Amino acid sequence: MKGIILTAGNGTRLAPLTLAISKPLLPVYDKPMIYYPLSTLMQAGIKDILIICSEKDLHKYKMLLGDGSALGINLSFEVQKVQRGIADAFIIGEKFIGDDSVCLILGDNLYNGNSLVKQLKNSAKLTKGAEIYGYHVADPERFGVAVLSGDKVVEVEEKPQNPKSDLAITGLYFFDHTVSEIAKNVKPSERGELEITSVINEYIKRKQIKLNEMDNDVVWMDVGTHKSILRASIYIDAVQQATSHYVGCIEEIAFKQGFIDKIGLENLIKKQSKSDYGKYLLRLIEREKKQKK
Repeated sequence: MKGIILTAGNGTRLAPLTLAISKPLLPVYDKPMIYYPLSTLMQAGIKDILIICSEKDLHKYKMLLGDGSALGINLSFEVQKVQRGIADAFIIGEKFIGDDSVCLILGDNLYNGNSLVKQLKNSAKLTKGAEIYGYHVADPERFGVAVLSGDKVVEVEEKPQNPKSDLAITGLYFFDHTVSEIAKNVKPSERGELEITSVINEYIKRKQIKLNEMDNDVVWMDVGTHKSILRASIYIDAVQQATSHYVGCIEEIAFKQGFIDKIGLENLIKKQSKSDYGKYLLRLIEREKKQKK
């Protein structure tokens, strides 16, 4: 299973914040926004990840994340020169995907919840068909919405004026390797975009799709507005204060997943040892030493 993070949107709704920097590089409390989708892929056990970004932000992502080797993962980058919609990620990433399955996550989506990790690891075993993730929302007209017959999804409607359910399809998708060919045959919508819903509906036609409803303990946030960035930051602060556990901490996840060892974690701490974030990572090492004693 490979992973793709799509970050190439213009973020025009957030101007002037995004005039000089892309949305997924903006802070959500104490981390760049992109840490959260990256951490989700890493929690699924995915180590080979493509970041699709705009040309003006390419060097910024490389400066922030490098090639991923310090985290025990492999990061590569592609530029989306023209905004053509989410499904375009599978065309840009066709060579990267090859004959493997792929998980696409949007760069402004934040997930947190213990039960989700088990679901992600199960989805990462996918070899045929597709798996999508649904979340009950109060404003389904803002999202792609699942139309159900019993417990089966029979259609996904893109931002319907009169939604047939409140089950939004979140920005997390698992597909087999045929997704690139499907995406190449998608016709642009009235918005002029290659819609991800068109790809999903093709898998529905093939009867090769599974809908995973996220449990009540899972929090999903589409962090695409000023208010949602504020709400997400308040949420992250509250969780971290209440649990003393950091959300979206890619260094901790790399360590706990066995992608890096204690020396690798210590090397990652050196550049940020004076920050609260770095001190949190230092405490991880101290706890590890005590457990071994």
